Amino acid sequence: MTLRIATRGSELALWQAHHVADLLTAADPGVDVELVVVRTSGDRRLDVPIWELGGKGVFVAEVRTAVLDGDADLAVHSAKDLPAVPLDGLVLACVPERADPRDALVGGTLDGLAPGALVATGSVRRRAQLAWHRPDLRFCGVRGNIATRLGKVGTDGIDAVVVAAAALDRLGLSAHADEVLDPTVLLPQVAQGALAVECGEDDRSLRSLLAGVEHAPSRRCVDAERGFLAELGGDCDLPAGAHATLSGPSGDPSRIEVTGLLASADGHVVLRHAVDSDGDPAAAGRQVARHLLDEGGGAALLGDRP
Repeated sequence: MTLRIATRGSELALWQAHHVADLLTAADPGVDVELVVVRTSGDRRLDVPIWELGGKGVFVAEVRTAVLDGDADLAVHSAKDLPAVPLDGLVLACVPERADPRDALVGGTLDGLAPGALVATGSVRRRAQLAWHRPDLRFCGVRGNIATRLGKVGTDGIDAVVVAAAALDRLGLSAHADEVLDPTVLLPQVAQGALAVECGEDDRSLRSLLAGVEHAPSRRCVDAERGFLAELGGDCDLPAGAHATLSGPSGDPSRIEVTGLLASADGHVVLRHAVDSDGDPAAAGRQVARHLLDEGGGAALLGDRP
C-alpha cells in the first residue's frame, strides 16, 4: 500500500511529514509513503501578516484540499495551524507524541534584553505576553521559515526573535535558543509542538492505521487546548493561548489541567485561568474559555484586535 502525504514544502513541514511517514512504516512495514508538496497561500504571501490573510487556515487550506480532491490520502500539519472547527469530509485521525510546546527567545534572554530592545514576532499572542513582562520592548513583524527568522537577529535593528522551541529541536537548531520560556511566562499557542494528521472521515482502514501511531496523552492535551480555542471563537489574530498537562500521579492521563490566557493586544491586560478535570478534555478547555469570557472580563477584549 502506498500512502500519499500532503504537506507544505518548508524544511520544517517536510521534517514533520517524514516523521509521520517513519511512524507509519514502523507500524506497518508493508506501507510505502510518498509526499505531495503543496504551496499554501500563507507561503506565497510572506509580505502580509497572517491575521490579514485570514488566520490559521492560510497554512492548511490547500493541504486539506489535496486530500478532499483525492490528490493525497492524508495531510500532516503543525497542529497549531489547524483551525479549531473541523472541516466537513476530514477527521483529525492522529496526534503523534508531542514535542516541546514552549516558545524560545533567540538573541538574548527576556531579562537580559536591553531597554527598548526590538523583538521580531508575527504573533500577537507572543507580543502581548512579552509586553506584559517587559513594557519597554518594541516589536516588529517577521515572516518566513525558521532559518530566515534566525537570520533576522542583528539586522535592521532587530535584537531578538521568538520561535517555537519544537521547530528548533526538529531542525537541529536548539543551540540558537538563548532562553526557552516557561509557560508561566509565555503561555504557548494552542497545540504548539504537536502534529495533526487528517484523513477522509470515511476512510476506515486509514483511520485504523493512523490510530496505531496516536499518542493518547498528547491527544488529550491537544483536544483540551483546541476545545479552549473553539469556545473562544478565536484564531491567530487573537492574543490567546492555552497549555494542557496531565495532572494525575505519574502522568495519569485520567486527569488534565488546562490553563488558558486571553490578553489585550498591547499587553496591558493579561487574563489567565486554569481548570483541573478528570472529564472530557475538550469540555475542560471550553470551561476555561467560558470563565475568561464570562467571569474574567475577557469578552471586552475580543474587540481589541490588531
